[in-house]
Amino acid sequence: MFHKEGFKIIVGALIATAAIILAADMITIEWLRLCVQLITLFFLIMILQFFRNPKRYIANASEHTILAPVDGKVVVIEEVYEPEYFKDKRLMVSIFMSPINVHVTRYALSGLVKYSKYHPGKYLVAWHPKASEENERTTVVIDNPVFGEVMYRQIAGALAKRIVNYAKVGQQVVQGTDAGFIKFGSRVDIYLPIGTKVDVQLNQKAKGNVTVISKK
Repeated sequence: MFHKEGFKIIVGALIATAAIILAADMITIEWLRLCVQLITLFFLIMILQFFRNPKRYIANASEHTILAPVDGKVVVIEEVYEPEYFKDKRLMVSIFMSPINVHVTRYALSGLVKYSKYHPGKYLVAWHPKASEENERTTVVIDNPVFGEVMYRQIAGALAKRIVNYAKVGQQVVQGTDAGFIKFGSRVDIYLPIGTKVDVQLNQKAKGNVTVISKK
């Protein structure tokens, strides 16, 4: 199954692929014709896999649990100063998504959306230290009965050119449902209260709706 944010791109890619493959039949050099057709099919497969949206049953759904909002690798676990909303120190857990990961963003926990803001910006590589402050990004804060206010930030990478964010202030959101999408490479930072016990480790592979980030 594919995510709705990819439908227009997928349709365009299918049309372009069919046109290129048909046009390639006019190439008289057999090896060149085959290369063009195979490369075109490869790019189509890459686009299809990028926009896939696997349905995942939440085995650990609970107000006492924060789940990974995306697939990827845990690249940062550290205390940082958060200047936009909290204006104090928070424990940040950062998950980096490569182009081959599922790029659906899901709500890591249930609660009330207290803050949701889009920031235009640069397209530094997603693992750059200043990416969370200078890249295109969205910031969302969810008030959860157990953890209190938890922030997550969608950050565009060098290839990402559009962030989709569904969170609206005043909205009651449910853990595991779609929160948005980041097209073509990105990362998501989660900001937790200082002292929160984290159940993931650096370089661990995270799976959206499956991997437990924290549990109380």
